[in-house]
Amino acid sequence: MAFEPAILLEHAGTLLGGLADTLWLSTVSALLAVVVGVALVALRRTGPRPLALLIDAYIALTLALPLLVLLYVTFYVLPDFGLLLPAPVVGVVTLAIYYAPYIAQVIQAAIDSLPKGTVEAAIAIGMSPLAIVRRIVAPQALPLLLPTMTGLMIGLFKDSALLSVISVHEFMFAAKGVVSETYASLEVYCMVALVYWAATALLNALTRRWEQRIAVAHGIPLTR
Repeated sequence: MAFEPAILLEHAGTLLGGLADTLWLSTVSALLAVVVGVALVALRRTGPRPLALLIDAYIALTLALPLLVLLYVTFYVLPDFGLLLPAPVVGVVTLAIYYAPYIAQVIQAAIDSLPKGTVEAAIAIGMSPLAIVRRIVAPQALPLLLPTMTGLMIGLFKDSALLSVISVHEFMFAAKGVVSETYASLEVYCMVALVYWAATALLNALTRRWEQRIAVAHGIPLTR
């Protein structure tokens, strides 16, 4: 079977459009997941006991479900109960709901690993909660959670390909369309694999550099 890269050039506009959609879908989903994850940690630590138990149940349920099952539930089942949303919105919300508990677990573990004496000392000298988070907790916790957070963000980016099953126009959806039109599965899917590899390698390298700068700035040893 001959490899014909010219096919990729002919359909470059379609493929680049799909990649652009994947990038913005992943970015919005990641930001929303981080916001929800931080909220889960804050409510779990400071909220009433019933709310903490409810959050624990949500985390346990989400961690036990495959993302594909959650996508089918949100896209095909919820409309039966009157909740009908556009496919891109369903995709973004589902990715955020799925990854928020993982992010919450990572943040919780990083906070729990910090020396408790530093926070207690800050409280004793009258620092506000916001100042404690900004000046004490965040600088120490960021180098600890960045490696795992990077893995989660890479996983979210790759899992965005599953949104094609609910007809969200993203990179994999565009690639499938080109394959169905040209039958050039070798060329298209090899290119898709290369693009995903390059994007995840770039994200990992950028995050690694950020992690090093934070660690050096605050005199914290790297965890990897």
